[in-house]
Amino acid sequence: MHHNHLHMQQLSSQHMEQYNALLRYVFQVTDHQLSDVGWQEKEIIRAKFPTMEKADVIGWFDDNTLVSQVAVYPMHINIYGTIYFMGGLTGVGTYPEYSNMGLMHKLLEQALKNMREKGQYISYLYPYSIPYYRRKGWELISDKITYKIKDFQLPKKRQVPGFVRRVAPESNAIQETYNRYSAHTHGAVIRDDLAWNEYWLWDQDDIMAAIYYTDKEVPDGYVIYWIEDEIFHIKDMIYNTEEARIGLWNFISAHFSMITRVEGNTFTSEPLAFLFDDAEIQETISPYYMARIVDFQQFIAQYPFKPDNNDREWHFTLLDPIMECNQGSFCLKIDKNGRGTATPISEECPDQITIQTMTTMLMGYKRPCYLAKVGRLNTSEAIIDLLEDAIEQSEPYISDYF
Repeated sequence: MHHNHLHMQQLSSQHMEQYNALLRYVFQVTDHQLSDVGWQEKEIIRAKFPTMEKADVIGWFDDNTLVSQVAVYPMHINIYGTIYFMGGLTGVGTYPEYSNMGLMHKLLEQALKNMREKGQYISYLYPYSIPYYRRKGWELISDKITYKIKDFQLPKKRQVPGFVRRVAPESNAIQETYNRYSAHTHGAVIRDDLAWNEYWLWDQDDIMAAIYYTDKEVPDGYVIYWIEDEIFHIKDMIYNTEEARIGLWNFISAHFSMITRVEGNTFTSEPLAFLFDDAEIQETISPYYMARIVDFQQFIAQYPFKPDNNDREWHFTLLDPIMECNQGSFCLKIDKNGRGTATPISEECPDQITIQTMTTMLMGYKRPCYLAKVGRLNTSEAIIDLLEDAIEQSEPYISDYF
């Protein structure tokens, strides 16, 4: 292995087989596992292929052999009603014999530069190692709650004006329902074909879906599920209204005689137990997605702060382990309408904050008060109050997996 043979370059479709081989090696995906979900090798390559065409993929080669790689999907997300262009980081991997050479650090650095040039001022990723990505400037911004409900704990049927209809999972009705939901849901990925393709990629063949329609026949929520070994598994469930939530649980409870329990995931910050008569249900919260502001000034320029009667101002030093444009002191000004501007300043500021803390705070996953309490935000009471008032209160919803 000669270092002088290593070079970084953009990947194209001709590198597809190498790209997949590396991913499968790193994540130990075996033929057995693939056939378990009913996928053959060629299927995976075919499914990833359209994605590869749209993605920005860079890698290190040792002569002609791909040894380290990272992919960025061009995506869109909803941040408090503002649509941002987002870089979805995935396909990250290095062969073990090439690890600890700083290859991945340089790839991430290049990927972030590319995102910045493309106007992707924020990046999401699903972490295989939270500490690793934290060191690179990403931070946790969302949770996944996994729950188990015994059959006798299912809610009793309650009357609602609408009805539930089963549909094919890939039907337009499902996409339409999600589009209506993501249009007003903070943190959600606005899904195009690429995002939907990833969403379904690893699912069982027997996956099913049901939509709740209002009495005006408007799709207002859905549940995506499969039934196996007397367990009703919920992949995902969304609803725009309380009526839709009740209607979908009516549908699930109607399976009472076929199942012994319901197991599922929900991607909001709100546990279910409170909504159940028998609240002794088992729920497990685990961190889900991480995010990172790519270019702080540009991110702030689009960011919707809450309006106020006064102009607001904060001087601080921002710390970023990779992106130079985010390093140094800034003056953040927020006008009465909630428009923000971040201007670099030369003075030394006693207030310091990392890009990680800034990201999770502006994404609403952790509040300024809490971040101050745990030593992640060192500033005055007045600034904490200012930030508490300026940042919307809502945790991100992310049900995607890429």
